[in-house]
Amino acid sequence: MSETMLVTGAAGFVGSHLTDRLLQAGHAVIGVDNLARGRKAFLENALQSSRFHFIQADLNKNEVCLEKLRAALEGSKLDMVWHLAANSDIPQGVSDPSVDLQNTFMTTFNTLTMMQELNAGKLAFASTSAIYGERRDLLHEDSGPLFPISNYGAMKLASEGFITAALESYLSQVWIFRFPNVVGSRASHGAMCDFFCKLAKSPAELEVLGDGSQEKPYLHVSELLDAMLLAVEKSQDKLNYFNIGQEGSTSTVRFMAETVVKHVAPGARIRYTGGKKGWVGDVPFFRFSIEKIKTLGWRPRLTSAESIELAVRELAEGK
Repeated sequence: MSETMLVTGAAGFVGSHLTDRLLQAGHAVIGVDNLARGRKAFLENALQSSRFHFIQADLNKNEVCLEKLRAALEGSKLDMVWHLAANSDIPQGVSDPSVDLQNTFMTTFNTLTMMQELNAGKLAFASTSAIYGERRDLLHEDSGPLFPISNYGAMKLASEGFITAALESYLSQVWIFRFPNVVGSRASHGAMCDFFCKLAKSPAELEVLGDGSQEKPYLHVSELLDAMLLAVEKSQDKLNYFNIGQEGSTSTVRFMAETVVKHVAPGARIRYTGGKKGWVGDVPFFRFSIEKIKTLGWRPRLTSAESIELAVRELAEGK
């Protein structure tokens, strides 16, 4: 059944891919993005559809955004909101805590305020593994206590709390997705993009923060979207929350750096700055349990290494 969806952060990495998938499924989509980090070029396919309406607006300018959203809806009902807008630069949020307060938490606060005004009850929220903090155990959805070590993780955790509180009053149904490290075409942040940018400036040497031993699960964006869309379709509790990630498959930053160099600048020297962490707030190792989402029929097809290889080829080819 065709519905009207709002995607916040629609011009971003995951948001633009999600927008394309929702349009392919026959839905009408309103995309909101302030283009601070998103790129309108990522919406090239979406903008060709009569079922897509793009709003360039700042979610923190609540009244302006709400007015534009009402105009785009033209009196029709907003069936569901996919809230992906957030700060994607974790080190920047460490150096300036107001970045995550404004761009990660307040965007959530204002999105929910608009939902209440528009009587929109269904919300899917992009959360993160960073809410769990630095742990060595296998992370289940109900693992605790939760002690995030970055302002980004703290504001995502605060957002989850605000969302579940709203579920007791005006929201009708919520899906919370805790992302792993996501890679793929249109990526605009993260270690892989950092490597590409550094090699573009200095193709003879790649500087890598840390000692390269940081080990995490990497998931291709296409598989992330498969999981999210399946969960919304099949998991129909009032509160639905899932880890999305690999099944025991991880990759080191060293492997990623070597893969990027192989495809982009063969022969470039890789120089590690040393230390177990790439930056303050970096979680150098984590493992997700995905048993919960597997009960819905989803599991990743690509390993962490295969996801990295595919993403590097996509970025190298400019996809």
